[in-house]
Amino acid sequence: MRSDYCGALNASYIDREVTLCGWVDRRRDHGGVIFIDLRDRAGIVQVVFDPDAQDKFELADKVRGEYVLQVTGKVRARDAATVNPNMATGEIEVYGTDLEILNEAETIPFPLSEHSSVGEDVRLKYRYIDLRRAEMQKSLQFRSKVTIAIRNYLDENGFLDIETPILTRATPEGARDYLVPSRTHENKFFALPQSPQLFKQLLMVSGFDRYYQIAKCFRDEDLRADRQPEFTQIDIETSFMDEEGIMGITEGMVKQLFNNLLEVDLGEFPRMDYATAMAKYGSDKPDLRIPLELVDVKDLMDEVEFKVFSGPAKDPKGRVTALKVPGGNDKLTRKQIDDYTKFVGIYGAKGLAYIKVNDVSDVEEGLQSPIVKFLPNNVRQAILERLDAQNGDLIFFGADKASVVSEALGALRCKLGEDLNLYTREWAPLWVVDFPMFEEGDDGSMQALHHPFTAPSCSPAELKSNPATALSRAYDMVLNGTELGGGSVRIHDQTMQQTVFEILGISSEEQREKFGFLLDALKYGAPPHGGLAFGLDRLIMLMTGASSIRDVIAFPKTQSAACVMTDAPGAVDAAQLRELHIRLRQKEQKELKEKSE
Repeated sequence: MRSDYCGALNASYIDREVTLCGWVDRRRDHGGVIFIDLRDRAGIVQVVFDPDAQDKFELADKVRGEYVLQVTGKVRARDAATVNPNMATGEIEVYGTDLEILNEAETIPFPLSEHSSVGEDVRLKYRYIDLRRAEMQKSLQFRSKVTIAIRNYLDENGFLDIETPILTRATPEGARDYLVPSRTHENKFFALPQSPQLFKQLLMVSGFDRYYQIAKCFRDEDLRADRQPEFTQIDIETSFMDEEGIMGITEGMVKQLFNNLLEVDLGEFPRMDYATAMAKYGSDKPDLRIPLELVDVKDLMDEVEFKVFSGPAKDPKGRVTALKVPGGNDKLTRKQIDDYTKFVGIYGAKGLAYIKVNDVSDVEEGLQSPIVKFLPNNVRQAILERLDAQNGDLIFFGADKASVVSEALGALRCKLGEDLNLYTREWAPLWVVDFPMFEEGDDGSMQALHHPFTAPSCSPAELKSNPATALSRAYDMVLNGTELGGGSVRIHDQTMQQTVFEILGISSEEQREKFGFLLDALKYGAPPHGGLAFGLDRLIMLMTGASSIRDVIAFPKTQSAACVMTDAPGAVDAAQLRELHIRLRQKEQKELKEKSE
């Protein structure tokens, strides 16, 4: 139906006849001449119809916005005075000789102009229209280029693209699984995979020593800007390669992506251990573009009378930390400080103490704060020295359980970096390594920090004797404070895997029930192996500068995990539920009956 794309035309096409198909972006009638801006996925070109076109001119006069057209005409140069330097096709136009209206269009719910402001709920309800916007077209075309580049890179490095099942069984994090009832196996359920983790490990046991997959994964959890109930993962696994090799080959992939598609040289990725990341930045995915650092002052607060500080200082699980904002006295108002106090409350902090440093040489009168009266002069002096405070600086404090302080002040650090534009560079890549193997739950039980198939950096006996201090062979790739991907060397020894399960409180019976196939596989010559999984949606979000992964996914869900366009999830009729051996509770049954009536 067409010979060329609208946006592909340029001066080299002058005097050539072309046939174009697309949507009417804009129609204008100037002095008896009709101008139609015709749009397709490649861009926009101006088409001109004048009265010499006779019946086609009359047809063009009936055209309105978003009509679907087929146009034939000759490419010609624009007059010098009408050249549009803001359009890729601005040097030329098409003199229309034939026109067919392929479909008419009603007035669309919102304008497609980049300057229009439309609520996300409306955009998602009419997503098929929202996707016509140039911004969305560019994002999804860029996403396609990224996946092609990834496939080419991994193919060149000997990886095989192998699919793994979508219908599987519930994982250890079963509460987050999407369950699928089985019609043929009464009272039993499949689960949609949160990751292809176990299947890719089994592929390593099978001898496919380099695997990858751009895989759909599913997780039923609360959403944020960078989370979706269904998301896309670049899944990579390889045998006979240690963490250095895996990190090297995946780092090379990301660097090549940025270099080829954005002309950005990310440079070398520095390494930082988990303990340092948490101590200095309060996060295991620190944004190194921001020069602010957390400084522990727990030892200085041990004997002060102010219990807000001394309580956490004496608690082995507590933390007292300071965050200095250079020149913060002039940059931040009292209202902004109050707003930041509310902000850290989101992360469980009970408050946000601060000190304004007016005169660093005078610890008696030179410090301004509601809390300074509770701090002896020697403590004030020690704080100033440890933070290398200068006149005009503002110091924030966090005191609570270590986890609360780290999360709250880590988030505040990023918030300050954004609000005060403290970024020192555009891109800051990082590897975070040496993660703890386990973290302690509220009930004192051990939980896997990554997942229970991550290999520890010690023997089974050492792990069992002191699991709380054991480190794992895990690694995360971080970019600008966002975790791009996480991975680890996996457990390939049955004894080690059983030891980890025991520490996690998984009984022998439960091990056999849930993971018997894995334990069996590990005793039949499982090779050393490991891998890494990237969040493709997050990667595209960062590369395009989007504020949410919903802007780089064709048909995303809302914050409530719903599709407002198709009205999913939806009700299921009683007959289908009976076939699936499912009975709804009384309330749901009544609502379903009312809907059917």
